[in-house]
Amino acid sequence: MNEPRIFRPDPDDPTRSQRGLTEQDLAAMPTVFRSDLLDGHVMLISGGGSGMGKAMAFLASRLGATVAICGRTAEKLDRTRDAIGEATGRTVHCYTTNIREPEAVEAMIADFSDVTGGIDTLVNNAGGQFPQDAIDFTRKGWNAVIDTNLNGTWWMMQEAARRWRSDGRKGHIINIVANVERGMPQAAHTCAARAGVIYLSKTVATEWAPHDIRVNCIGPGVIETEGFAMYPEEALKRFHKANPMKARGNAWDVAEQVMYLASPAADFINGDLIIIDGGQAQWGVVWPGGMPDYFDEGGAA
Repeated sequence: MNEPRIFRPDPDDPTRSQRGLTEQDLAAMPTVFRSDLLDGHVMLISGGGSGMGKAMAFLASRLGATVAICGRTAEKLDRTRDAIGEATGRTVHCYTTNIREPEAVEAMIADFSDVTGGIDTLVNNAGGQFPQDAIDFTRKGWNAVIDTNLNGTWWMMQEAARRWRSDGRKGHIINIVANVERGMPQAAHTCAARAGVIYLSKTVATEWAPHDIRVNCIGPGVIETEGFAMYPEEALKRFHKANPMKARGNAWDVAEQVMYLASPAADFINGDLIIIDGGQAQWGVVWPGGMPDYFDEGGAA
């Protein structure tokens, strides 16, 4: 496949496809990893029906892992399961689960652990947000983002850790967050939640080390997926300018980092945050709702 790994906007259409990688792409994308890297490995991926989670599920399956995906929309999960099965011949387990509900999380992790004999890696990829000025957040909107991105992630982490402790089994958690070191205007709710997850992860990485449980985070920058459809055109025209590469990453960039952390090569990495943002942390700011005129001195082009 000759599609570039990094998406550079077309000068005639800066928004280009906001769909990200197709299922055909995910089945054929080249990878640096050997095909049996994760043979015998068991991985649970939340938010696995679309976007970055879907790419992770494809790649993990291609590398030999036993994979389960969960999310709130059964149709997305089923479509991903069927596409992976067609591409790899492997079975993907699906759980229609709302991670905001700790009882549902408990039941899912118990079932998947019983079916497979135990989970090796939990990837907390599920999340949600919407672009809006913080001063205009409703209480419901604020709580919805915090409850999913912070609380839902915690229920998954805690339940997996409790299961590993009771089974005497080592485990690894990978939390997909965001690069929020410099904040992100029009995404204060998710910045608050993701920062919480980062420092929660660093804390329990120490607490849970005696149980042989590692916890790490991955912080993507501007990664093009079908989720781009939520953003206004004026924001999309600027996204690639948030980093010095002037490009958007894709879901495969994140998926390969997840597989690296899940592999034996990363056994001594714990409590860390890996940033995948093309240098955004040293360069620019994303305005997911569109840059206000007050800050816009040079225009979008």
